[in-house]
Amino acid sequence: MSASEQAPPAEAALPFFVYGTLRSGGRNHAVHLAGRCAGILPAVLDGAALHDGPGYPYAVPDPTPGRRIVGELVIVRPGAYAGVLADLDRLEDCRADGTGLYLRRRMAVRTAAGERREAWVYLAGPAAAARLRARPALIASGDWTDR
Repeated sequence: MSASEQAPPAEAALPFFVYGTLRSGGRNHAVHLAGRCAGILPAVLDGAALHDGPGYPYAVPDPTPGRRIVGELVIVRPGAYAGVLADLDRLEDCRADGTGLYLRRRMAVRTAAGERREAWVYLAGPAAAARLRARPALIASGDWTDR
């Protein structure tokens, strides 16, 4: 993973697309995002599948027509951005060398209003993705709250 994929310049801080325990009301939202958000919008990540993990979900790119993940676009307050980025990377075990539990990628998501926005998305890392390819745990609705 290149440095440009890992962290945006401060002036180009991206929102985060969250789809599991970081969503509003989720246990990790309360710990890592509460009070640090400038806005939260319903959003969808097209072209990806949601898989059940041990207490949390994984997003995996999936070109199957109609595959999507339901979540939220979290816009972080500018003064809190660096801390949130570091906290979420640590929570998701996102490593600069790409070997962590999750990888952070810049991807396009769609808001409920139909607006296309670039956001950071945490995808299953290499080991988790390989395991899910071998033994899928698909959440067919694409919505962690509907599992």
